[in-house]
Amino acid sequence: MSSELFRSLVASPELYQVRRSLYDCTKPCLYVVLQNMENSENRVYILRRKPNGGRRLVLIPSLPAMPRAASIVAVDSKIHVFGGYKSNHQGKTSSAFSIDCLSHTVQPLLSMPVPVASSVACIIDKKIYVFGFTSYNTKAMVVFNTETQTWEQPGMIEPDIELGHRLYDCVVMDNKMYTMGSSSNSLVYEPKEKKWKESEWRLGNRQYWKSACVIDDVCYYYDRRDNKLMAYDIKERHREVVVGANEFLAKARRSGGWWPCTTVSYGGKLLVLFTKKVEIVKELWCAEITLGERNGQTISDEVEWYDVVFAGHFNLIESLAAESILHI
Repeated sequence: MSSELFRSLVASPELYQVRRSLYDCTKPCLYVVLQNMENSENRVYILRRKPNGGRRLVLIPSLPAMPRAASIVAVDSKIHVFGGYKSNHQGKTSSAFSIDCLSHTVQPLLSMPVPVASSVACIIDKKIYVFGFTSYNTKAMVVFNTETQTWEQPGMIEPDIELGHRLYDCVVMDNKMYTMGSSSNSLVYEPKEKKWKESEWRLGNRQYWKSACVIDDVCYYYDRRDNKLMAYDIKERHREVVVGANEFLAKARRSGGWWPCTTVSYGGKLLVLFTKKVEIVKELWCAEITLGERNGQTISDEVEWYDVVFAGHFNLIESLAAESILHI
């Protein structure tokens, strides 16, 4: 086939319509950013089913390495990447781009008003709130409107409450942004009032949650103090133990060292990921959990499947779900 004919087929309206029809065949897919310990690159992988029915993470070669300490958030079939550190280690970057999960291509976005790194990001009412460090002691928040594709404000004053020099995570509950720092303080930001407040989310005498996700207004997170996967109902303001998930984790961690788990909202279900040291390599484990009705202080749930989805010398950087084309 000649190159001219190939280009005409790629650009043809018929092929475009076929491609558009595939967009309706989408489902939530797990995307994971792993750091290669040999070259320190952060690359993007997607979870795929193996011929034998198992699952594995597959590298997406069309996507570039992700900036170190960038903020990554999924919105429908797009993954937005903001800030981080420059590849030459010459300070923070204000770069912004999105990944189209239907085609696995990259589109540039308007640069951030200020360079931000080690940040967290959440989406509320089609606006992405990016909160992070502009310098060692200074933090700022910038807001990206996904409809207009523009930044709405240059920055916001740092909260009065100390968050430490690292931000661990953020989640959205009741249209509010909850975030936690290395100081173990938890804050809530209310977009309507444009104010930071100390969070009412208190876990005993110490607030500590990390790598959390929200499903049906319930936040699922790993509590490092209690060494359990927990659920927090913001309306009822109480914690519950996710029983089935903890039974799975207890079995999986019996041999070898392991690291605290990460939770991902996955089409109404819960994905749990954690890394485990086996001899000289790490394994990345993943389990899909169907959540049942809450009953007292526990949640009845069922582990649908679990598998080792990756092995090698890596660090788990980020995990999130976005809409992608259904692969049979």
